[in-house]
Amino acid sequence: MTENISAGSIQELQKKIELYELIIDHIHAGILITDADGYVTHFNKPYGRFLNLDPKAQIGKHCTKVVENTRMHIVAKTGKAEINKSHRINGHDMVVQRIPIKKNGEVISVYGQVMFQTVEEVKELAAKLSMLESKVQLFEKELFDLRSTQYTFNCIIGESDEINHLKAEARKAALNDSNVLITGESGTGKELFSQAIHNASQRRHNPFVRINCAAIPKDLLESELFGYDEGAFTGAKLKGKPGKFELAHTGTIFLDEIGDLPLDMQPKLLRVLEDKEFERIGGTKIIRSDFRVICATNQKLEILMEKLAFRKDLFYRLNVIPIHIPPLRERQKDIIPLARHLLKKMALAANRPQMGIEKEAERELERYDWPGNARELSNVLERAMYSSGNTTIYKGDLPFSLDYATQIQGENIGPVLKNAQSQAQVKIIYQALARTNYNKAKAAKLLGIHRTLLYKKMKEYNIGLKPE
Repeated sequence: MTENISAGSIQELQKKIELYELIIDHIHAGILITDADGYVTHFNKPYGRFLNLDPKAQIGKHCTKVVENTRMHIVAKTGKAEINKSHRINGHDMVVQRIPIKKNGEVISVYGQVMFQTVEEVKELAAKLSMLESKVQLFEKELFDLRSTQYTFNCIIGESDEINHLKAEARKAALNDSNVLITGESGTGKELFSQAIHNASQRRHNPFVRINCAAIPKDLLESELFGYDEGAFTGAKLKGKPGKFELAHTGTIFLDEIGDLPLDMQPKLLRVLEDKEFERIGGTKIIRSDFRVICATNQKLEILMEKLAFRKDLFYRLNVIPIHIPPLRERQKDIIPLARHLLKKMALAANRPQMGIEKEAERELERYDWPGNARELSNVLERAMYSSGNTTIYKGDLPFSLDYATQIQGENIGPVLKNAQSQAQVKIIYQALARTNYNKAKAAKLLGIHRTLLYKKMKEYNIGLKPE
C-alpha cells in the first residue's frame, strides 16, 4: 500500500513538472532559470531560438558559459532584483529582468526573463503608448466639447428657405465620404455645419478633429498636421507625437480657415488627400489613415487662386461638395428664431430665468445689418441680458450702436452721441417707453422728470414713437 502511494505521488509530481515546463516553453519571452550558484536549471525554447542554442544542452551549464554579459550569478549573490535593465547580447540590446527566488530568507534560484527581444520593440511600444496618450487627450477634449457644444442639424436654427435648403444639402453630404468645402462670412456657423455633417454620418462615433490653419504658426503647422518622430527637431517630445490626420483615423478632420494655409503646405496637403498616407516629420514609416475632410473659409478662394495664393488642384480636390452659408442679413426670417434660441441657451448657462424679447426690440434686431452675423447677435444678446433688470429685453437694453447704425442707414440721421452719459440716457428712455407701452406721460413719471423734458430728450436723440 505504501509503495502504491509513493508511486502515485511521484507520478503526480512528474505531471506538475511537465506542466511547468510546458508553461515556460509557451511564454513568448526568453526564460532562463539558475540555481543559487548560477547553474542553468531551466532554459525555454523561445530563448533558445533567439540565441540559436539547444535549450536542453544548456541545462547544467554555468550561466556565464551560456549567455554573454549575464548577471544571473551576481543577482544570486546579492539577492537584489534587477528590473527592466538593458542587456546587450549577440549585438542586440535587450530589456531583461533578473529576480532572486528566496526561501526562508535565502536565495535558492534566480529567474531571468527577456521582456523585449530588441530595443526596437521598446521604441515601437513607446510609439503606440504615445499614440494612445494623444488619443486619450483628444477624446477627453472632444468629450468636454461635446458636453457643451454637440452640434447636430437640430442645432441649426432658422425658418428661411435658405437655411432649410442648406440643411437639406448638408444632410446629403453626410451620406457619403466626399470632401466638403463650407464657405461664408465670419460668424455664420461654418463649424456648426461641419459638426452636424459629422454627427449625421457613419463616422459619428469616431473622432472629430479640428485644426485652425490660421491660428497655428507656419513653422509648427506641418508637425500639427502630420506629427513627428523622436528627435525630429529641437524641443520635440522624446516619444514623438501623432498628427491630426493620424488622430482622425476612421473619423473626420475639420480644417478651418483653409484659405490661410501657407502656399508651401498646400502640395503636401493635396498629396495626403489623394493618397491617404503620409510620414511623420523625421520618420521613415508610411502611415495610412482613413479620414473624411471638411474645410471652411471666410475668404473667396477664387480670388486667392487668381492671385496665385491658393492652388487650383487643391481647390478642386476640396470643393467636391460646396456649401455656402449666406450672411444673416440675407436671412431676415432667421434673426428672431435664432435670437430666441441663443437667449434661451444663455439664460440657462447663466442660471437665470428664461427671458423674452419685446416686439420693438425684435424690430430693432431685424433692422440691423449684422456684419458679424450670428456671433455678433450672440454678443449683443448677452450684453442685453445682463443689462436688463427683468425677464424681458427691451429696445433700450440693446447696445446703442444698433440704434445708431439703424439711424445712419435710414433717411433721418439723428445727432451723434458724444459720450457715455448720453448713451445711458437713450437706453433708460427706451426702457421707460417700452415698459409703459410708449405712453409718454407715464414714461416721464417713471423716469421722475417732467413730460416736457422727456419730449426734448426724445427729439434730441431722435427717439420715435412706437410704430403701428
